[in-house]
Amino acid sequence: MFDGYDPSMNTVPEFYTLAQVADILSLSKETLRRWDNNGNLKSIREPSSNYRLYHRSQLQKFEQAQLLFDSNWQQELSVEPLKPYKLLELFAGAGGLALGMEKAGFDSVMLNELDKHACNTLRANRPDWNVVEGDISKVDFNKYCGQIDILTGGFPCQAFSYAGKKLGFEDTRGTLFFEFARAIKETSPKVLVGENVRGLLKHEDGNTLKAITDVIDELGYQLVEPRVLKAMFYQVPQKRERLFLVAIRKDLAAKVKFNWPSPYSRIMTMKDALKKGELYNTDVPQSSGQSYPLRKKEIMAMVKQGGYWRDLPLDVQQEYMKKSFFLGGGKTGMARRLAWDEPSLTLTCSPAQKQTERCHPEEDRPLTVREYARIQTFPDNWHFAGPLTAQYKQIGNAVPVNLAYAVGRALITLLNDLEQNKTAQLHRA
Repeated sequence: MFDGYDPSMNTVPEFYTLAQVADILSLSKETLRRWDNNGNLKSIREPSSNYRLYHRSQLQKFEQAQLLFDSNWQQELSVEPLKPYKLLELFAGAGGLALGMEKAGFDSVMLNELDKHACNTLRANRPDWNVVEGDISKVDFNKYCGQIDILTGGFPCQAFSYAGKKLGFEDTRGTLFFEFARAIKETSPKVLVGENVRGLLKHEDGNTLKAITDVIDELGYQLVEPRVLKAMFYQVPQKRERLFLVAIRKDLAAKVKFNWPSPYSRIMTMKDALKKGELYNTDVPQSSGQSYPLRKKEIMAMVKQGGYWRDLPLDVQQEYMKKSFFLGGGKTGMARRLAWDEPSLTLTCSPAQKQTERCHPEEDRPLTVREYARIQTFPDNWHFAGPLTAQYKQIGNAVPVNLAYAVGRALITLLNDLEQNKTAQLHRA
C-alpha cells in the first residue's frame, strides 16, 4: 500500500494520501472527497490501487502544509545546551514529558507525582531521579529557589469561582493550578511550561485560561501566546492535541524570543509505531494486554481498517450500540479499528472501553501495553509499574515523548539565547 514515504530517503514526500492530507489540513476525509468531486482540490488516482493521491505542489497554498514543507526540524535537532540546565517537574505521571526533556538535554532535579504506580515507574526506569511521591500541597519548594532554570507541569483543568472579578494568585487557592503557581513563586525559575488539554482554551467560556494568565502575570512572568500542538506533527504516530503555555520571567523576557518547534517532514502512522522502521529498529515486542469478550470480538472482526460501528451490518449496529443507536452524533470512537497508514486516534486510559475503542489494525483485540507505549513514543526499555489497568492509565495520560523532546529543544534554544545574552553583557561590562 502506498504510504508516500521511503524511510531510506529521509526526505519530504512528493505524494500524500487522502488520509495524510486530511491530517495535515485538519479536515475530514469527507470534505476532501467533496473538494475532489467539485474540483477545489483534485486528487491523482494511483493506477495500481486507484488510491487518491495529492502532489506536494497542490498543497503549497495551505499554511499548514507550508509549515511542514519548510520545516527547520533538522537544524533544531542539533541543538545542545550551552551549560547544564536544571528542571523541576510537577504532575510528572509516568515520565513522558520528563523523558523528552531529558532527551533534549535537561537535568531533572525533582519530580512530584501523587499516583504510586507512576512513581514506581519513574523510580524503576530512572533510579537517579529525585521522585517526590505525594500530595503537591505538602511539598515545600523553597529550597529550589534560584536553583532551577525551568519549571514544568501538566496541571489538571479545574474551574475557579469568579463572581465577575479579576482573579489573583490567592483567589485560586484550593485548586491544583494554585499549587503549580505556588511552586513558581517559591522557585522563581527563568521559564515555566504548563501543558493541558485543548479544552482549556474554552473552559468556562475562556475564563479559566484568563485567570491562569492573570496569575502568571502577577507572579512576574510574560506569557507567550498559548498554542495547541498536534503530536502527529512532531514524530508521534497519534492524533493527540495538547495545549502548551510557555512564560518567561519578566526581567529576562525582553532579551529573547521563544520559537515553537518546527514540525517533522511527514506524519507518522501505526505502521511506524508497531513495525520496524524509522521510529523503532524492531517490530513491537510482545506484551500483556486487555482482551474482548467473545461476542465483542466477533463484532470487531466485522469492522474494516479505519472503520467504526457504522461499518457494521445494520442489525449488528443496533445490537452493539443499543440505545445510543437512536441518538445523534457520530460516536466515531465506538467499535473503532485503527489503520496501518494513519496515526492512531488519541489514546485514552483504556483501549477496550466501548466509547473509545482502540482496536489493532489487523487482529481482533485491543492494543497491548507495549503497543500503547510505542504510540506515545516511549522507548521499549521504559517499563510501567502496577497492574495492567494502571499501566494503560499511565501511558494514556502521558505527554508523548517525541512531542516533549521537540518542545524541549525549543526551550534549550531559549535558555541558550539567555545564556549568550548574559555572557555578552559581562563582556561589555
